[in-house]
Amino acid sequence: MRRTVTLTLMALLAAPGMAWAAEAGAGDLPKAFAVLAAGIGFGLAAGLCGLAQGRTAGSAVDAMARQPGAIVRIQTAMLLGLAFIESLVLFVFVIAVILLFVKS
Repeated sequence: MRRTVTLTLMALLAAPGMAWAAEAGAGDLPKAFAVLAAGIGFGLAAGLCGLAQGRTAGSAVDAMARQPGAIVRIQTAMLLGLAFIESLVLFVFVIAVILLFVKS
């Protein structure tokens, strides 16, 4: 059930890119594929980032509940992990923007 919901949400995130690609017309095929790649790539990255951050936070809270004396260290590791996960999405966002606004 969770996989179905996740795949549906990722498809919804990628839909605007595909719609924009359809409007590009047949004469501008590289631009259409760039828009499609940007939409699908960013949709996948955003969806998987949400899953990874939720799993990270859940695991950290579970570890904090088991070892209350190590809360500070666990919280620091969790924040670093969340920052690294988010940075990957920001990299994909930059690549998507470059794909969208570079003239072919």
